[in-house]
Amino acid sequence: MTEPTPPLKHLILLGAGHAHLQLLAIWAAHPLAGVQVTLVSPHPRQLCSGMVPGFVAGHYFLEDCAVALEPLLVNSGIHWLPHNVIGLDANDRTLMLDDDSVLNYDWLSINTGTVQDRQHIEQALPGAREYGLFMRPTEAFATLWPRVTELAQSHTLRVAVLGADTVGIELAMAIRHRLPTATVTLITGGAALAASYPSAVQQRLTKALQQRDITVLTDLAVGIQAGEVSLAQGPPLACDVPVIAMAARAPAWLKDSQLALDANGFIAVDACQRATGHPQVYAAGSVCRRVDQPRQHSGIFTERTGAVLAKNLTAVVAGTPPSPYPPTNKSLHLLTCGGQEAIASWGSFALQGQWVWRLKNWFDRSFIKRYRRG
Repeated sequence: MTEPTPPLKHLILLGAGHAHLQLLAIWAAHPLAGVQVTLVSPHPRQLCSGMVPGFVAGHYFLEDCAVALEPLLVNSGIHWLPHNVIGLDANDRTLMLDDDSVLNYDWLSINTGTVQDRQHIEQALPGAREYGLFMRPTEAFATLWPRVTELAQSHTLRVAVLGADTVGIELAMAIRHRLPTATVTLITGGAALAASYPSAVQQRLTKALQQRDITVLTDLAVGIQAGEVSLAQGPPLACDVPVIAMAARAPAWLKDSQLALDANGFIAVDACQRATGHPQVYAAGSVCRRVDQPRQHSGIFTERTGAVLAKNLTAVVAGTPPSPYPPTNKSLHLLTCGGQEAIASWGSFALQGQWVWRLKNWFDRSFIKRYRRG
């Protein structure tokens, strides 16, 4: 009698972030043998988050910012499930999806990115859910943004962007460029502008906001009603479009996942991008933090980790140990200023000009072109 064929081991790719796109492209050319691979991602495409300010500003069509997933999966043997994850038990190696199905895995790789916790934001900012335009999920924001531009054709809009980090700053300047007659206000909530960046970048961003006639309020928004944003100290701010660009958080389902998390709820990973305490789980991108390198890096750096992730996952599937890669204290950040001008940040240095925007445009378009098929 012949021995029964053992079932294939199962690798789940959760999310289609920059690192996983690179991994999919590598495995599309050289499919993994002897393992079942499943991609779990809710949308049939992945938007390049770094191009969203350019889309808002009118430099790109939405299609310019997107990578279709299905062409990447052709002949790869990878099965795609268009669902969101709602739960993870790393001890039992199970993943729960929004259709109540449960997936078992032998290895799991997470590249989902961060989220905006609407329940938490609503508690701090009543009315946000009803009246606010949330930056995340990016697909929903990108679908709703054209309605704002349509409104601007009939009357002058009053736009308030809530958030002090670079996401809110870039968005405010993009809105100013796209809607030159609108009044644009950036509400920082008392936080310093781009607090995680060196002073040279902060100074350039502050000046860029001033040059574009964007009002910066350090007050705290405490509520949103129809036509206005309530502030903690000052009078209500008249507002037609409140854009919620507050700092994103780790996904809520990580809290009960049994994974080791850092103080902010992000997955703690080692030098191999492997979850500490759960060697079957890997993570890349903004959903995780390396324990030896807590500073978050740019999308350019995150894409670079995709090659490392592909190498290590290919190794562990084949039964060989993964390889660490050295940490880096610097990465290139390119921040757009609405028009065709941008700021480059490298360590403590900062440069600015149209040439920086052209460099970023080349990086972004090259990224999209690299992962497009057909």
